Amino acid sequence: MNRMNAVKPSLARQTEKCNIKEDKEAWLYLQAWPNPVFEGDALTLQCQGWKNTPLSQVKFYRDGKFLHSSKKNQTLSMGAATVQSGGQYSCTGQVMYIPQIFTLTSETVMVQVQELFPPPVLSATPSPEPREGSLVTLRCQTKLHPLRSTLRLLFSFHKDSHTLQDRGPHPELCIPGVKEGDSGLYWCEVAPKGGQVQKDSPQLEVRVQAPVSRPVLTLHHGPTDPAVGDMVQLLCEAQRGSPPVLYLFYLDEKIVGNHSAPCGGNASLLFPVKSEQDAGNYSCEAENSVSRERSEPKKLSLKGPQVLSTPTSSNWLVPWLPVSLLGMMVIAAALLVYLRPWRKAAPNKMVKQWPLLKDPQEEDAFHREQKSIPLM
Repeated sequence: MNRMNAVKPSLARQTEKCNIKEDKEAWLYLQAWPNPVFEGDALTLQCQGWKNTPLSQVKFYRDGKFLHSSKKNQTLSMGAATVQSGGQYSCTGQVMYIPQIFTLTSETVMVQVQELFPPPVLSATPSPEPREGSLVTLRCQTKLHPLRSTLRLLFSFHKDSHTLQDRGPHPELCIPGVKEGDSGLYWCEVAPKGGQVQKDSPQLEVRVQAPVSRPVLTLHHGPTDPAVGDMVQLLCEAQRGSPPVLYLFYLDEKIVGNHSAPCGGNASLLFPVKSEQDAGNYSCEAENSVSRERSEPKKLSLKGPQVLSTPTSSNWLVPWLPVSLLGMMVIAAALLVYLRPWRKAAPNKMVKQWPLLKDPQEEDAFHREQKSIPLM
């Protein structure tokens, strides 16, 4: 019996070792704190043995990839947590049970880093395209997580490459009387007071709309006044005004053409002079989303009537046609009066001088007689 009692402890120890081999994860576990974890928190991992069993050769893993190893230290500091710090963590460590050493693996622990506040959004009131001289309010909007609502957020505002307002408690920035030079790319930055998290908003383009100035119209043609058939260039320019600018060209009050300038600047129109009616007062108008302005009129004169009446088609014959017909009728009547006595006398004289001769011999004698008559 004593011998049997002596064997029992030995069997118990062997059974305990087998259980360790079969259920290693029950002897090792991983802890992560704080819990829950937010952005900016100092994330710490601790690998522990059952009943604080000493561990050696501790290794940490995230999503199955090796992170860090230590011969004796069972704690790993991950620094300030970010959203990217989340994942499935585990650890391994060696436990000595004389005379054997076992390498144990913990269960995986899911670590989820929660967002302290979403990225801010910058808006402009009343519009990101305000009219020059108006008041613009920039508002930087975000919201803390309900579990961290006691934190204090600080806001800063930036334009292009410089800072408009450094970190402060106010989420708004007012810009009174904006000018065209205030146009640009704006963004804001948010950070908790004393924290290590900071987030920028997407850039917001602000385009201040300046009214157009009164345009100036210039007429370009040759050194002298143009004539019918010539080309005249109308050039219209507004010195300032936010693009796009639409230019309209007028002859008196009738629109003769238009041109758009998407990037601002001037616009021109080639205008053909087709008739005397194209002479008159020309002007142009500049218009954008803010205002509309009209230029001073410019008078276009054409060359004298001798140039304007230069025949360009058969229409020039029409005014002279009645005069020509009247002249021809007078000439025809004079000819009739002049030739009428000759028409009456000629037949009688011809009968006396050239009687009808039927015999050829008589006809030859008659011709010889006519040749011998002297000419008067």
